[in-house]
Amino acid sequence: MFVYADNAATTKMSQTAQKTMIEAMERVWGNPSSLHTTGQEAKEALEGARETIARLLGADSPREIYFTSGGSEADNQAIRSAAFYGAKKGKKHIISTAFEHHAVLHTLKKLEKEGFEITLLDVHENGVVTAEQVKEAIRPDTALVTVMYANNEIGTVQPIREIGAVCRAAGVPFHTDAVQAVCHIPVNVKEDNIDMLSLSAHKFHGPKGVGVLYAKRGTLLANLIEGGAQERGKRAGTENIPAIVSMAETMQEELAKMDAVNASIIPLRDKLIAGLSEIPHSRLNGDRNARVPGTVNFCFEGIEGESLLLMLDEEGIQASSGSACTSGSLDPSHVLLALGLPHEVAHGSLRLSLSEENTEEQIDHILAVVPKVVAYLRDISPVWEALETGERPHLL
Repeated sequence: MFVYADNAATTKMSQTAQKTMIEAMERVWGNPSSLHTTGQEAKEALEGARETIARLLGADSPREIYFTSGGSEADNQAIRSAAFYGAKKGKKHIISTAFEHHAVLHTLKKLEKEGFEITLLDVHENGVVTAEQVKEAIRPDTALVTVMYANNEIGTVQPIREIGAVCRAAGVPFHTDAVQAVCHIPVNVKEDNIDMLSLSAHKFHGPKGVGVLYAKRGTLLANLIEGGAQERGKRAGTENIPAIVSMAETMQEELAKMDAVNASIIPLRDKLIAGLSEIPHSRLNGDRNARVPGTVNFCFEGIEGESLLLMLDEEGIQASSGSACTSGSLDPSHVLLALGLPHEVAHGSLRLSLSEENTEEQIDHILAVVPKVVAYLRDISPVWEALETGERPHLL
């Protein structure tokens, strides 16, 4: 049986996404910056997509929507912009969390080398940061708070609305990486008190290589890419019209059916959690309830995650041990380390992320295979032998 359970890494493009993209390639292939009819037809399609996405996010105006190559670019531009304009006012302090996506953490690391002070909040054992933590960390020189909406590895959802309210009251810009949240849980930039938001189409069955930076009216943006006057002068380069149109149409379709999809996915997720919890010396990572509908992350003591993934793949189960962006790294997940897990436990992680295409039969297959593979890997592991004989203490 084939089971694709790595939807947090990327989703399969929907039929709507594919059809819309192909039609756009044939119908609106002009350059939207051109003044002739073909160019203006492309411009109309571009602005229609912008209006759709603004409406779906709850934005005040389409002018608050900027098209990017994806979530990483949007994260970079949001953070760099707040840093640039904050520094002009003598504000060089940024607050984030210890388990952000590397698009955020690596940007913050660079800013730290440029003289900014970075505060990374503890996300606790349950993988949730609190609004009170943010409030206590804000200083007069804080230029930005950036907290991800839903974690890409363990799926925990943060109290974004409350954090946004704290930032709004303090007059501090608030950015959220909502790549794993949009089209999976309700997101509304006004109700959630969000100043800047990043999203990526390929996380909700849209095309790869296209995303959005929402920036509330009045938010100043610094350019990452110089050149033409596209995106109101804030993101040079001819817009990818087919991908943008496809993203907007897909987002509209996915949001329309989100509640129904989640109603089908959540029981499958809960069945996975219950079944995997029966494996001795295992641990569900992140809060049991405050999580996106489809993501489950477990650690199994005494094994290596990479070996587990390869053996599951042989059984037709495609999963991951964490972020696809760091799949080539042998280091344990920074997300799991942020939860307080020791290195040797964090190495044995498994992320299963579901979509509406997954079935109960597939979940049963996962629950039949994973315990066998874990048992096999433990049988051949000298680490597990040391744990079982009492030479080393169990940590889970």
